[in-house]
Amino acid sequence: MIADFLLTELVDRALREDLDGGDITSAAAVAPDERAIARAVAHAALVVCGGNVFSRAFYRVDPGLRVEELKEEGSRAQSGDTLWVVEGSARSILMAERTALNFAQRLSGIATLTRRFVDAIPQGSKLRIADTRKTTPGLRVLERYAVRVGGGHNHRDSLGSAVLIKDNHIVAAGGVRAAIERARAHAPHTSRIEVEVESLEQLDEALRAGAEIVMLDNFDSDALQQAVTEARGRALVEVSGGVTLERVKELAELGVDVASVGALTHSAPASDIGLDIERIG
Repeated sequence: MIADFLLTELVDRALREDLDGGDITSAAAVAPDERAIARAVAHAALVVCGGNVFSRAFYRVDPGLRVEELKEEGSRAQSGDTLWVVEGSARSILMAERTALNFAQRLSGIATLTRRFVDAIPQGSKLRIADTRKTTPGLRVLERYAVRVGGGHNHRDSLGSAVLIKDNHIVAAGGVRAAIERARAHAPHTSRIEVEVESLEQLDEALRAGAEIVMLDNFDSDALQQAVTEARGRALVEVSGGVTLERVKELAELGVDVASVGALTHSAPASDIGLDIERIG
């Protein structure tokens, strides 16, 4: 779930982009007492996500509108399915339409892509599909919510939520062991130490220094198999870089614990959802 105050803040900011100058088209072309019903319709198969943001956009424009959810969050919809219905002032519906759809299309797109990755995991596997911090600035809380709706998991939310030593940290600290030892000395006792490694040599150094999670960055299949064998029982194994749908089965069968996929948020195509408005007097 998303905190109510955060949801309102994000929706209000988006509405201001469209409505700071009002809606001169609707004000000029539509009578103030005109009423309408609008149906949000999927134009392609998708995983439904963002109903709470969709409805909030309409309610923030006009609390007198009524929004009905016809498809639950996380459910699958087919082309032609109606997801949500809005009824009330035609002007108000038109004012909120684009903002509401932008959110719903973006979040449903992320949830849909995530579900495809999750569905590719063989039954009984321990592999988790996780997102990354490669999110749209200001929208991370929504995009990570969409990943969860799609069946995925969230990685660290921010730089302050977990220790993750990456390649530039290793360079700045003077090596893998030095970075791990400094992190262990200064990080909170509740934090596990995760280290990104780019070679089997770095992996060996990280394991000997006591890393609790190792992130294998862009390992080919042979190196990955050897790395998983060496880390088994010593550290959790995360794989990043080049994680495609076609590779999920291989990662699962090798015994990888986590596959982090930046594409879930930075490259998910928006779902095709339209709003069909009908005048009701």
